[in-house]
Amino acid sequence: MTDAEFIHVTTHGPIAWLHIDRPQKLNALSVELMRELSQALDLVEQDDSVRVVILRGGEQAFSVGYDIAQEVEMGISTAEQWHAGLENNIALTMKVWGLSKPVIGAVSGWCLAGGCELAMACDMIVCTDDSKFGEPEIRFGSGPVTLLMPFLIGEKATNELLFTGDTIDAHRARELGLVNHVVVRADLETSTEDLATKIALTPLPILRYTKRALTRAYTAMGLQTAVDGNHALAALLNSVSTPERDTFTELVATEGLKTALAWRDRRYATVN
Repeated sequence: MTDAEFIHVTTHGPIAWLHIDRPQKLNALSVELMRELSQALDLVEQDDSVRVVILRGGEQAFSVGYDIAQEVEMGISTAEQWHAGLENNIALTMKVWGLSKPVIGAVSGWCLAGGCELAMACDMIVCTDDSKFGEPEIRFGSGPVTLLMPFLIGEKATNELLFTGDTIDAHRARELGLVNHVVVRADLETSTEDLATKIALTPLPILRYTKRALTRAYTAMGLQTAVDGNHALAALLNSVSTPERDTFTELVATEGLKTALAWRDRRYATVN
C-alpha cells in the first residue's frame, strides 16, 4: 500500500490505522478510493500481528459519502446500472462489518451518506464533539445503500432521519447509540488508540471468535437479509426520475456539485 493515493496504512504495535485522505473532496468515496480501502482491509485482515483496526477520516470530514460527481460523469441511470454499481459500495461497507478483527471508527467533522454507513459498519465509533452524522440522500432523490441504521438506533429515530435527510450532532448520536464516545478534537487519536490498546490486550483468536459470534448474532436478527433486500430497492430508487432529481443531476453535470448541493439545501432551508 506504499503507492496508495487515498488510503494510508500505519501500524502501532498490534493496532493498524487506515487513514482516508482525500481532503479536497471531503473524503468522498470515489471508485479509486474504495478500491484502495478494500485492498488495505485485505492487508490488515491477513496480518496476524494486527489485532485491532482503526478507520480514520480527516479533520473536516470522516467522509461525505459516495462521489456524486463521479456517478453523474459515469452516466449511471438505469436500475441495472445502479444495481451493479451499488454492489461494490455494499461490498466495501460489509467488508468493514465482517472483518475478523475489531474495527474502531475515528470520526471528526462530517460523516454523511455512504461515509456514515462506512462508520456504522465499524464495531465502535469514537467521534469529536463537532461531528455531524446523517444520510441526506433522500434530499436529492437517492437513499441509503447498506441500510445499517435500523440495527443501530431503532425504528423511530431511523425513520425520522431517513425521511427528512436531517443530520444530528455528536451528542445526539451518542444518546441514540450510534457512537460510543464523544471527545474534543485534540483527543480523538489518543482516545481511540487507548480504546484499541485495551482491546488489543486480548489474544487475536479470542477477538476473532468473539467478532464471529457477534456478526452471527446480527445475521440471525436479519441484518444480512435487510442489506440484500435493500440492494434491489436502492437500485430502483436511484433510477426513479423526478423533477427534483433531474434538476439536481443537471446542475451537477453543468455547474458542479457545489451548486447542486446549494440548490438542494435552499429547498429545505425554510423548514429546518
